[in-house]
Amino acid sequence: MIYIKTDAEVELLRASNMLVSKTLAEVAGHIRAGVTTLQLDSIAETFIRDNGALPGFKGYAGFPNTLCTSVNDEVVHGIPSAYTLKDGDIISVDCGVILDGYYGDSAFTFTVGEVKPEVIRLLVYTRASLEAGVKEAVACNRVGDISHAVQSKAESGGYSVVRTLVGHGIGKHLHEGPEVPNFGRRGTGVRMEKNLVICIEPMINFGTKHTHVNSDGWTVRTGDGKPSAHFEYAVAVREGKADLLTTFEFIDEVLKIR
Repeated sequence: MIYIKTDAEVELLRASNMLVSKTLAEVAGHIRAGVTTLQLDSIAETFIRDNGALPGFKGYAGFPNTLCTSVNDEVVHGIPSAYTLKDGDIISVDCGVILDGYYGDSAFTFTVGEVKPEVIRLLVYTRASLEAGVKEAVACNRVGDISHAVQSKAESGGYSVVRTLVGHGIGKHLHEGPEVPNFGRRGTGVRMEKNLVICIEPMINFGTKHTHVNSDGWTVRTGDGKPSAHFEYAVAVREGKADLLTTFEFIDEVLKIR
């Protein structure tokens, strides 16, 4: 179902997504070689609960943890574990919260130590593809306008777009309509109305677009073992210009210090 939000609901969603933004920044300050992904998960859960919210992913469809931590060739839905981050890794951290009955959801891909320039370039293009998609999230446009913008930017860098996973609406439910693919044609898909709130989340692979799921039933990996990057914003559709409910500013400030 597609739920158009009231102005008051958009503000509740802004609050929940702002908490996710701050949680990811808290995690950012601890990402370094020698830290386990389970330690990052514990930091995030404590921060979320200390701020009066609940982890949005923990228990969702049986997922066991607060964060999805996806390293290197893991695309999304990686389960936090005793894996120790190493110099040269990249890690996508996807976080969700429930605050006052509304979900927040955002993701950011971090570097660990010295990362190969060609992998950093993948991250730059993936984040840029997200920004390109956001520009199309305006009233009277169609979802396909977002999809086409994301795909065009990613493929202009020589990368491939994951087809099996998509963005989504968000509100009182973590996943609402419409689906927001990262590939498609302009002028297709659902026409967007003011106060539709969606998550745009490019998942972009260095090599093949194909993926497979680990035996744990959650972790999605690239088909060729090459790296993947993932960035996600929650956005309220407005007239003229999208309204970002998520910010990476807190993360960027932490990374400057780190």
